[in-house]
Amino acid sequence: MDKVFGYIPVILLTILGFFSSGGSGIAATGYPEDDSIEVQILYNGRAWRNLYTSIRGDQFLFSDNFLKGIVRAGGLLFGNQMLKYDIFNDEILLVTRKKIVLQLNKENIDSFNLEYGGKTYSFKRLDADSLNSLSGYVRVLYEGNTSLFVKYSKEILSLAVENKYDLFSQIERIYMVREGKLYRLKGRGDLLNLLNDKKQQVHSFIRSNNIRINRKDPESFIPVLEYYDGLNKNYR
Repeated sequence: MDKVFGYIPVILLTILGFFSSGGSGIAATGYPEDDSIEVQILYNGRAWRNLYTSIRGDQFLFSDNFLKGIVRAGGLLFGNQMLKYDIFNDEILLVTRKKIVLQLNKENIDSFNLEYGGKTYSFKRLDADSLNSLSGYVRVLYEGNTSLFVKYSKEILSLAVENKYDLFSQIERIYMVREGKLYRLKGRGDLLNLLNDKKQQVHSFIRSNNIRINRKDPESFIPVLEYYDGLNKNYR
């Protein structure tokens, strides 16, 4: 209960005359009714303000404009949301119908999608455990017996513009999960080392299909993982 209602003052300010799907768990318009449990789940967050206006660039993924997306929070799916993903702080921003910008409570978010450049990008929240230190939002590229994620972040480069202004710089890291363990992939070599138990088949597949694996194109790893998982008799 504390997670859902921990930001009640902000929620009360942002309760709107919205429409829900009648308890189906999917808000077709994206806006639950103002007296519903759903609005308390979706708008569990706090008012946001930009602390980085003096830094060149921005802290967001893809664009500093709000992008159309979907949020799954508390097991409910909310469509037609306008979102920004702040990858410097690893937080999701949502603009309400009354143009109030909220930073959503990360503990309540299961996953979200963003639409950009005619493509849909899917993300989910990971929690660190005793084996894996990666936590927060990751882009999901593939999930089978193995999984492939991208973690986006930004750092601030001091005085990087004309030796006068700080600059946001984006970082992308690729991760693979195999047998419950997380591994960072810096390139083709790391991937092939992790798939060494099927080395001959994997190399043959890459050659025969002329697959070029490039860390600058994380999606290029996907066909190899799909093939590798297909070699496993337990693959479902």
